[in-house]
Amino acid sequence: MATINSQNLYSEACKLTPSGVSSPVRAFSPYPIFANSGSGCVIVDADGNKYIDMCMAYGPLILGHCNHSVISAVKKQMLNGTVFGMPSEPEIELLKKICEDVPCADMARLTNSGTEATMHAIRLARGFTGKKIIVKIDGCFHGSHNALMVNKTCDKKKAFSDGIPYEEISNTEIIRYNDIDAMTKLFETNTDIAAVIMEPIPGNMGVITPWKGYLDQVRKVTRENDVLLIFDEVITGYRVSKGGAQQLYGVTPDLCTLGKIIGGGYPAGALAGKTDIMEKLAPSGPVYEAGTFSGNPITAVAGLATIKELTQNRYKKLERKTKVIVKSIEDNIEDSKIVATVNSAPSMFQIFFGKRNVSDAYDAREADGRTFESMFRYMLGNGLYLPPSKMETMFLSTAHTYEAVDKFCESMSDFIGKIA
Repeated sequence: MATINSQNLYSEACKLTPSGVSSPVRAFSPYPIFANSGSGCVIVDADGNKYIDMCMAYGPLILGHCNHSVISAVKKQMLNGTVFGMPSEPEIELLKKICEDVPCADMARLTNSGTEATMHAIRLARGFTGKKIIVKIDGCFHGSHNALMVNKTCDKKKAFSDGIPYEEISNTEIIRYNDIDAMTKLFETNTDIAAVIMEPIPGNMGVITPWKGYLDQVRKVTRENDVLLIFDEVITGYRVSKGGAQQLYGVTPDLCTLGKIIGGGYPAGALAGKTDIMEKLAPSGPVYEAGTFSGNPITAVAGLATIKELTQNRYKKLERKTKVIVKSIEDNIEDSKIVATVNSAPSMFQIFFGKRNVSDAYDAREADGRTFESMFRYMLGNGLYLPPSKMETMFLSTAHTYEAVDKFCESMSDFIGKIA
């Protein structure tokens, strides 16, 4: 494909912002593709090339690009105002839907991003419990704020960015996903733990699904030790079911964070949970949280329009299409006898090369990145846009047709045949 316009735009962007991108995950060599427009499940780039979008802006666009209901709601609201700095009815309607749909949500507070939501969640947990330690799962990403930008490498705690003093992560403990024994042992030796924060289905190390009973065990051991459980459902909220992973697995946390889909394509986040905890937020309580654009009506109407479109039937169709893709990949892996595996949850999936099983961040990091990069470039050349990193996730939308699914499966089959 000719991508000279993307190349020229990238050269211009590099003079204006580091590496020419506003977020690192968008970068790949020799230069990223610049989007011009999107419709349904298709993106058109700056050179007029069309791609079936398997990234969907990293999850928010569950209805696809330029959904009519969302666009109509936004246009109508724009004529009434874009932001007020005071409460509005769309904000209340979105809060009402969240409290109706999400099992743990007695109350909710809207924010501007998932990063803000998780940042406020751990502050709230500390303020409510009077304890200081936060436990996170290695490999889970909860936004780019200091306390949670830490993983374990060779059993040593390390911030994954420069500019974070050790003091900022000294009160964060890290354990592996799907390892209930590690969590139990940590609780036995530390009585100052305020909360465990985790993605119930991690989507920032590819897709990792919980072992049978794992989330139930996490809920049990946190409750027994008076530790709050926070589910980061920025990705999974309204994605794997209307009530998120907590509804899918029947495990209710004390708090949860939401984002992506509740904004309908606009910046959004939310913190939700039990009334006695949520009422600790200012101004009713001593835990401060604020934001100029929090709950702005444009985001609220876009999110509401999206949620209203997500019927049970649509969720079932999304899951069926995901299963078609997963089955196709698994059959190709078996037939070609390559070493690989595919993990999935409803409407999200990822393939890992060089591994027969991936159940935590250690496994995901060991997967073959070079083969994944080759797949990314092959698929791009065949008109399919995937997340560029093996540690990200592919997403389907209700706009993905079976023709688009077949195109993906055929191209993936061709690629696997070439590397077998």
